Amino acid sequence: MPPDGRKTEDLSSSVWTLANGLSLLRILLVPVFVLAVAGRRPGPAFLVFFVAGMTDLLDGLAARACRQRSRLGTYLDPAGDKLLMAASYIVLSLPSLAQPNVIPLWLTVLVFARDLLIVSGAAYGRFRLGLKTFLPSLTGKISTGFQVGTVFWVLFFNVRGTTPGILAWLYGATVILTVLSGAAYFRQGLKILRASRA
Repeated sequence: MPPDGRKTEDLSSSVWTLANGLSLLRILLVPVFVLAVAGRRPGPAFLVFFVAGMTDLLDGLAARACRQRSRLGTYLDPAGDKLLMAASYIVLSLPSLAQPNVIPLWLTVLVFARDLLIVSGAAYGRFRLGLKTFLPSLTGKISTGFQVGTVFWVLFFNVRGTTPGILAWLYGATVILTVLSGAAYFRQGLKILRASRA
């Protein structure tokens, strides 16, 4: 069963679709982004991240507009998202690479901890409880949006070479939403576990 819970009969077995191509492009852009940050080139790093983000938006639109939802796409799309975000938070947490703004290490650890909680819970639900759906919560979607926004604005202000006070507020909001979404997923997991035992 695909990660987003759609029925397999509703999905195409096609591999070469526009949506899958965009998802694959996002994955291929990850090492390009990392090399740009490692080479202390904030302009290209920002541009690559922006293009990768646009592929995330466009692949979903293409899948719907062209009716190109496929089994492969349900794995490529989230894989591209997670790889891009993981790479972004790691390299932008290293003071030797990201200047003048660095994502706080504690924020990176928190983001990874929440994702680990979600992945572990989903894996347990699937392989131990036989669950085939795992729908994202509203809080989870909002927190993910703030996590992406954090990377975007850190890169943007690194291009400008400035450190505005709004970044501290953005870090704080991202922390709060990440914790809230993690707690929401944890409560959801407990309810599912209790229901399965009942």
